[in-house]
Amino acid sequence: MALFGRKNDSTESPDSTATGGQVSPDLAALTGDYTIDPAHTVIGFTARHAMVTNVKGSFNELEGTLHLDGSDPSNSTASIDVNLNSIDTGSADRDGHLKSGDFFETEKYPSMTFRSTRAEALGGDDYRITGDLTIRDVTKEISIDLEFNGSATDPMGNERVGFEGRSEILRSEWGITWNAALETGGVLVSDKIKLTFDISAIKNA
Repeated sequence: MALFGRKNDSTESPDSTATGGQVSPDLAALTGDYTIDPAHTVIGFTARHAMVTNVKGSFNELEGTLHLDGSDPSNSTASIDVNLNSIDTGSADRDGHLKSGDFFETEKYPSMTFRSTRAEALGGDDYRITGDLTIRDVTKEISIDLEFNGSATDPMGNERVGFEGRSEILRSEWGITWNAALETGGVLVSDKIKLTFDISAIKNA
């Protein structure tokens, strides 16, 4: 997850991405290395439960770094590590089950990681980053669609950037296959999981 510049709709610019999106000149100043602020960042997920409702959760402990290139978005990169033991769905019993061998098996695999491999501008404030998501020592490629939310200097003098993103995965592709059949048909927990990202990152000094 990273910042990839915004399309300049009013003027042509010599700086462009591989996909042809024009980069706004004022975003070049955002180029640099950033540290994700875990206190203002949420990585969440949604799973269908019993075929009729959604269960939502998030992870309370994570860390990560970004390299943002405002003039050439394809040079942007990201690295994120999530502590799976910090999972929080609002139910201690459910959280315990998710940490067990039926799901994440956190005693053996305590972390989930994302390492970007490529980035692209889609036009406007929309971008996509692709990378390797590792869960339970299984690594699969995913793509995350992002929207740049802007930049600001906070009261402490930190330069911040913010963006939100979304993706969908099939948990079975990472070997997480536990389920239970319902008497009325279907299964207790959906294979498809929706991921959401609300990221705030601080520029390194």
